Amino acid sequence: MSNRKPSGLAIIAALLYIIVTPLPITAQASGFFTNSSAIFAQSPGASLTGQELLKLYAAGKFEEVRTKALVRIQDVKNDIDAYVGLSWSLVALRRYSEAETWARRGYSLQADPRLAQAVGEASYYLGKNENALQMLQEYIASYPEGLRAGLSYYLCGELYIRLAKFMHADIAFSAALRYNPSNPVWWTRMGWARESAKRYLQALSAYEQALALNPNFTDAAEGRKRIQARMQG
Repeated sequence: MSNRKPSGLAIIAALLYIIVTPLPITAQASGFFTNSSAIFAQSPGASLTGQELLKLYAAGKFEEVRTKALVRIQDVKNDIDAYVGLSWSLVALRRYSEAETWARRGYSLQADPRLAQAVGEASYYLGKNENALQMLQEYIASYPEGLRAGLSYYLCGELYIRLAKFMHADIAFSAALRYNPSNPVWWTRMGWARESAKRYLQALSAYEQALALNPNFTDAAEGRKRIQARMQG
């Protein structure tokens, strides 16, 4: 996800707050790295700092982060960035139960919204829908321009579909697409939410946008076909 300001985000965020219970904002500043763990010179054999682990995470070295973060946490229990790097890496490795466990341990030390996001994302994959929504919303409220804001909005959309709250899902997907408007999967899922809410013209528009991005995307093509058949019949 790009870390940029999407136009109209304030409107989307306001709509989400109307339909959900507001959650506490625990962040003090936005951004990928916190100021809580300063980078210091490493002596031979010393564990990597949390901020250095986050850089490894950004480079896609998830297994390396996993092993080195465990060492860091053993050395420095309250390095919150190490918990963040570990939790996000475990999610990337699809080790969701471990990700939830370590994110909660870090969150118990400091209620960092990035750890709330990690708990929420892991909970999404574990089928813990209500908890996932609560924690993802905490992250969005705290870091509306954060690295994982778009993904978090998307996951909220999927969670609302699971809960059959299709208008809520439409709003969440719309917000997600402001971060990543070139994602045909997200356009298609918004189309499905609108179709399920019986907003057929809006659903057709979303499916067509997905097909403009990927003409071979089967789910979008089938969605458009269903809507066209309904409108003709």
